Amino acid sequence: MAPAADADGFCLWRGPPAAKVAGVTDPICPPATDPAARDPASFVRAETRLRPVPLVPELSLHVADEAVPLWQRTEEELGAMGLPPPFWAFAWAGGQALARHVLDHPELVKGRRVLDFASGSGLVGLAAARAGAAHVSCADIDAYALAAIALNAQANGVAVDVRGTDLVGTDEGWDTVLAGDICYERDLAERVFAWLVTLSRRGALVLIGDPGRSYLPKAELEQLAEYSVPVTRDLEDMEIKRTCVWRPR
Repeated sequence: MAPAADADGFCLWRGPPAAKVAGVTDPICPPATDPAARDPASFVRAETRLRPVPLVPELSLHVADEAVPLWQRTEEELGAMGLPPPFWAFAWAGGQALARHVLDHPELVKGRRVLDFASGSGLVGLAAARAGAAHVSCADIDAYALAAIALNAQANGVAVDVRGTDLVGTDEGWDTVLAGDICYERDLAERVFAWLVTLSRRGALVLIGDPGRSYLPKAELEQLAEYSVPVTRDLEDMEIKRTCVWRPR
């Protein structure tokens, strides 16, 4: 088993039963009923190491050494097969580029209410918090991602609201909406992009980080910046990924 070349940090699936993570708002997963099962935070701590992000060394994440072994251990932990890759355990190209862009241009988030959608590790939301956002919500519906976000926020000394709800189609009045690597699967990309366009048209600043995934609607986007992002060959088809920051036209 190996991850697809264009897999990314967008995790839109209903997570396993898991213990509630401290600091998580409206988690979708009930408390674990198996007393032998580790809670997600313990699993994240055991299976990762805290390391600086290559393109964003100001921030550190709990990351895994290899994708496939962690993927297999996640399935063993849950007693399930065919689970999505552990998106939360890596700094994906789109997220790195978007986090770098936010830190280099803090005016995009400073004093604003920010949503980091399909947050994965929480990297982009952490960058927004570090850049002076008034409030940051990091949203994902993978229970392990929720735990990783909370741990990464603590490790970096920033405060974020960890959301375990599928927010597509909702609008909580965010000023800035950030989304990294959301265009790897056609149906989800179409659904999410339509929602992001709606938010943009009502006045939100919507920024997308993407290295040219298969279903990125380039014709409907304006490119704002380009970065050369170091990535792992476990996840991508090259060690340096050309990655852009976009916004809806």
